[in-house]
Amino acid sequence: MNKFPLPPVVDGDKETKGRILIVAGSREMAGAALLVSTAAMRAGAGKLRMVTGKSVAVQTSIAMPEALVVGLEEARDGGFTRTAIHQIREEADHVDAVVAGPGMAVAKTGALLAEQLLRSPASVVLDAALLHSLKRGEPELRRGGHPSLLPHAGELSSLLDSEEEEIDDDPIGCGIRAAELYQANVLVKGVTSHVVTPDGRAWSFSGGAPGLGVSGSGDTLAGIVGGLLARGAEPLTALLWSVLLHGEAGETLARKVGPIGFLAHEIPDEIPALLAR
Repeated sequence: MNKFPLPPVVDGDKETKGRILIVAGSREMAGAALLVSTAAMRAGAGKLRMVTGKSVAVQTSIAMPEALVVGLEEARDGGFTRTAIHQIREEADHVDAVVAGPGMAVAKTGALLAEQLLRSPASVVLDAALLHSLKRGEPELRRGGHPSLLPHAGELSSLLDSEEEEIDDDPIGCGIRAAELYQANVLVKGVTSHVVTPDGRAWSFSGGAPGLGVSGSGDTLAGIVGGLLARGAEPLTALLWSVLLHGEAGETLARKVGPIGFLAHEIPDEIPALLAR
């Protein structure tokens, strides 16, 4: 990874280590916001703000005392209201990185939320529900450079309007198609994961452990990407390092706990030591 160096460790206050906004969680999956946020902080982000549904904001704030938690109004389908989305955009204009989508409901306003975040100056990571809502936007509208998209096969098939079997047959080719269509760096998640770029470059990673295939694991990966972006890493660098760190955290837990049976919330705790190596 010498060609993709991470930013040096900064000895300063929280502002010098990067500001991150996490937009995540819902009534049914409030814990997703905690998984993403913990991973972002373990990756070295300095200042954490979280936006989640008003119905779960108090509980989330208590569970994550490191964060400033903003609870916004929810629509009937579980998404945010249009007024709430404008508030989220204002939040995004004042941070270095945004991670949005984990634990959120697929909602009518999802496309508007993704569009507004992509128009912000922050480096943006989109995952889960927002991948089902994402529209092919004009690259010139994107102020924060190439966004990072983190789909599994089902979400990638939604992005491409194709069958999931097509993704399984050609994950790299389908990933490159999505990267070109959305002008994004794309991580095609799977037992072997692939990072692809809009200009057709591709990297594959087959490490990790079977135990990484567990609920919430992808949320921690999204948080690691966001944390590295907040610290100042370039989007492609953050994505490549995050895949490696997530996999190595799985390998470490496999040695401690066993190849399966460890929990997603245990993954972030391994990241600081891996970064220090």
